[in-house]
Amino acid sequence: MTPCFDEPKWRIREGRDMTGKARYQAPALTKGLEILELLASASEPLIMSDISVALGRSVSEIFRMLQVLEEHGYIARDEEGYRLTNRLFALGMSQPPIRDLASTALPVMQDLARKAGQSCHLAVASGAEMVVIIAIEAPGLSGFAVRVGYKRPLHRSNSGRILLAFQSPDARAAMLADIRATDEALDEAELIARLEATVGTGGAIAPSPMLTGITDLSAPILIGGIARAALTMPFVDGAANRATLDDCGEMVRDAAHAIGAAMSPIMAIPTRSLGADQ
Repeated sequence: MTPCFDEPKWRIREGRDMTGKARYQAPALTKGLEILELLASASEPLIMSDISVALGRSVSEIFRMLQVLEEHGYIARDEEGYRLTNRLFALGMSQPPIRDLASTALPVMQDLARKAGQSCHLAVASGAEMVVIIAIEAPGLSGFAVRVGYKRPLHRSNSGRILLAFQSPDARAAMLADIRATDEALDEAELIARLEATVGTGGAIAPSPMLTGITDLSAPILIGGIARAALTMPFVDGAANRATLDDCGEMVRDAAHAIGAAMSPIMAIPTRSLGADQ
């Protein structure tokens, strides 16, 4: 008689969808990913009961997943609740394409910030969002800077529109499809006209959508004619400025060109890669 064993809870199960195609299920993994995605979208830490309600799962199954994710360093807990750590971001940054981009761009960006007296940051695309992977603070005692890991919808940031504008037709269409799925109020005709204007000028200048008195100056990091990243300077006007708005815009374009030229013989980052602007 053949012994019968219960199926391990971690085992991947195979089934079939309505089309007859095989599909695979990993319930524990699904729950873990749901928790990570929920915490990534939250603006503040969440307690266990909030996570349970948001995901429609019992507190007991959420509790087990939270314990495992915390033990592995993907989330952290304090008196306010659970939050994401930077472990996932660090894993993405450790990939050779992103690591090489960061090591090439960092000294150029540091020099840009020093000469302009302004902060700057580098962003890449991640689905329908842009994410900041490098941020250099302005020199001196005061200034404005965007934090590493900051995310914003592609079409609602200067960096994001740069990443959308300088793409192949197929890649842009795929990115726009992702945006349509997340923004029902999207005015696609207006956005496309804006993207074409950006391509025509080789960059973009726009008031910050978040703060008054700041103008975002952005230029693409082009590799093979495709924007693999966007370099942005949130220009803050003031009497102590080291350079004018026009001068800073030219500096940003020159720095972006220098980074792209240095990267071109080395590698090309996949358009739909990782991607934390204004």
